[in-house]
Amino acid sequence: MKNWFWLLALVLFSVEAIAQKSKKDTLQRGEAQIITTDSTLFGEIDSLTGKKKEKKFFPVPKTATRLALIPGGGQIYNRDYWKLPIVYIAFGGGLYAYYLNSLKYHDYLDTYRSFYDLDPNSPTYGSIKKGLTPDSTKAIRVRNLLNTNSEMTVATRDQAARGKNYWRRNRGFALIVSGLIYTLSIVEANVAAHLKTFDLSEDLTLRVEPKLNQPAMLTPTPGVRLVFNLK
Repeated sequence: MKNWFWLLALVLFSVEAIAQKSKKDTLQRGEAQIITTDSTLFGEIDSLTGKKKEKKFFPVPKTATRLALIPGGGQIYNRDYWKLPIVYIAFGGGLYAYYLNSLKYHDYLDTYRSFYDLDPNSPTYGSIKKGLTPDSTKAIRVRNLLNTNSEMTVATRDQAARGKNYWRRNRGFALIVSGLIYTLSIVEANVAAHLKTFDLSEDLTLRVEPKLNQPAMLTPTPGVRLVFNLK
């Protein structure tokens, strides 16, 4: 009986030892597999990505609008550098027209004023000068932008008046156009900043498909439809 007891105890101890050894080995193998799998996964991710993806630029519309108060500033902020020549040429052309018309307006204005007595202390203040009539002519030096090729002409009082009114209207029109160009450059910078926040990637697709059922048609009618796919 004692022999059977020791034999049974020996068998139970051996089974428990084998079970503990197997469990330990299994856990070790499991841990090794987990470590191996993780390191392999990270290696594949690194080898696939290679370089870091560059962060896409998303302008802030409010900032673009504020910077556009300086002509071209909003376009520079939006990185639309190709628009700068358009903005500067258009805005500079408007200012050029304003300044040139202003020069010619003052030339005709000075000639028109020269027909009158403008001395406040003179008894004939505001009247045509003695020796002059409305049909008398006076020379006018019409300047260009740089005063390098002035044009000399003559005009009567009425011609000088019509000339000064004409160039004054042109000056006002050039000022309005310049203001519109300035305003449009600000609006364009704001709109461009908004559009740059939209997704324009290759995932946006458009295809044309046939369609049999048409709106407001009782019978099947062949036609086509445009289908946008957003992935």
